[in-house]
Amino acid sequence: METYQHLSIKEWAIEDRPREKLIYKGLPSLSDAELLAILIGSGSAKESAVELSKKILRDCQNNLNVLGKKTVTDLKANYHGIGEAKAISIVASLELGRRRKLQDGEERPKITCSKDVCAIFQPILGDLPHEEFWVLLLNRSNKVIAKNKVSQGGIAGTVIDVRLILKSAIEHLASSIILCHNHPSGNKQPSDADTNITKKMSEAARIMDVPVLDHIIVTDNAFYSYADEGMI
Repeated sequence: METYQHLSIKEWAIEDRPREKLIYKGLPSLSDAELLAILIGSGSAKESAVELSKKILRDCQNNLNVLGKKTVTDLKANYHGIGEAKAISIVASLELGRRRKLQDGEERPKITCSKDVCAIFQPILGDLPHEEFWVLLLNRSNKVIAKNKVSQGGIAGTVIDVRLILKSAIEHLASSIILCHNHPSGNKQPSDADTNITKKMSEAARIMDVPVLDHIIVTDNAFYSYADEGMI
């Protein structure tokens, strides 16, 4: 691409404008910055939408997971040219991407190890700025019946109701369950509260003959498995 440092996007060659590039060359031809530029539509008097998008991504280590943690307030406060409407567009689009991960495919995934659980939940939970607690419901073949969000908390923790988890498992005729929650701090090690709830949940589920196979803690780039560590 040529250098367009002092030109508005409308003055660029047609094939280099993000929207036109998408139409004529397809989505894979666009960089993350160009896709972000399409979302925000325009930059400021001093920089184009693409240049502004590059600045935002650079501040996020060019990592969309880091950008996914930004709030509307963060974006408005730190970038000239990003008002409430543009900030909402960015946050909403990233939330859509996260929700896309929630959609079940035609084939139910089979859980064979902790990495399979992490593959399901890390895209959903890994970059959240708050804690969420989820349960994975499995049939006798260890195939996923459903994945349900049990609760949502703050930065430091969330509260779960053992009865609601067991109710969901029974209603879905689950043969076993796997617990999962995230640590926004990035520290994958379990807390005493995590261990206590794992023990409490395991004991209650055992009575109902719906064993807890594992409890996974995910961060944006790592995970901890109670089963792998012999803690369950």
